[in-house]
Amino acid sequence: MTERIIPIADGRYERQRPFVPDLAAAPDGQLTDRRGRRLHDLRISVTDRCNFRCTYCMPKSVFGKDYAFLPQTSLLSFEEIDRLVRLFVAHGVEKIRLTGGEPLLRKHLERLIGMLAAIRTPAGEPLDLTLTTNASLLARKAQSLREAGLRRITVSLDALDDATFRRMNDVDFPVSDVLEGIAAAERAGLAPLKINMVVKRGVNDHEIVPMARHFRGTGHIVRFIEFMDVGASNGWRMDEVLPSAEIVRRIDAELPLTSLQPNYPGEVAERWAYRDGSGEIGVISSVTQPFCSDCSRARLSTEGSLYTCLFATGGHDLRALLRGGDSDERIAAAIGHLWGQREDRYSEIRSAETAPLRKIEMSYIGG
Repeated sequence: MTERIIPIADGRYERQRPFVPDLAAAPDGQLTDRRGRRLHDLRISVTDRCNFRCTYCMPKSVFGKDYAFLPQTSLLSFEEIDRLVRLFVAHGVEKIRLTGGEPLLRKHLERLIGMLAAIRTPAGEPLDLTLTTNASLLARKAQSLREAGLRRITVSLDALDDATFRRMNDVDFPVSDVLEGIAAAERAGLAPLKINMVVKRGVNDHEIVPMARHFRGTGHIVRFIEFMDVGASNGWRMDEVLPSAEIVRRIDAELPLTSLQPNYPGEVAERWAYRDGSGEIGVISSVTQPFCSDCSRARLSTEGSLYTCLFATGGHDLRALLRGGDSDERIAAAIGHLWGQREDRYSEIRSAETAPLRKIEMSYIGG
């Protein structure tokens, strides 16, 4: 098969220099967009590289051995990330999630975690600091991550059956090593964990009930995610989407469930508890039950572009302001203007026409 090479480099995606309003009020922690949605969560991609080639995220047909990843000089430095996070926190962000690619591939990540763990909200509270990982390096890093100040962790795990898992990660990585990473995270005090499973009909949907059964009673929460049309390289088709309602029905038939209320406004996962009190699961239904109306998440790419939607086609180049000598006040004003003008609701208007659009790859801005 001929590889399709789409190099990630400055200019791969449309990136606009943000508009900076001349007369902007200082951040008051109450920033909302045009649909009344608060800015509460910031997801930060710390690397565009990953050691897996999951077919729904970084398929080998695109991300082959000659793929051009970003040079180190293009990545935001830890100091630049720290500076931006402080400005986002002033606007109301309380939760930070570090993503990739695979974030544990970023050298000295513990130093960044220590910097972010020291930041306080205007009310004096620590940030809800978490990280999403494929767990391939977690066994050796869990303790140092916890000591650096990481509070929670999410592990991506798409099957317990080893053959299925190896096919999906497409680098022949064994599921046993992921489970070892989960155990190490437990020992380090990063539990309870969230376990994310992307479900593709006909690929790994037979693993839904085994996943639920395996983690039931552990305190960990498995979240089943509908296969989404993120990016332009994963070959998304609607007939491969297994609706979350069907996922819940399959589990409930063997492990009876009851619905739970959200933990907070804008929580993406619909919560379900086992009726015997042995824990809970979540389902994330971006395709069949859009939650755009409550979306409070912004995303910062590896080289400093701000995206206000997971399905965006273009971003806003905050790095240009950072490296162009703009003051904190001007950068904060730009962030406030961008979020204030936000109207994104892609999942509500998804159609056969929107699915093929050249959207930002999930590996570039995190899930």
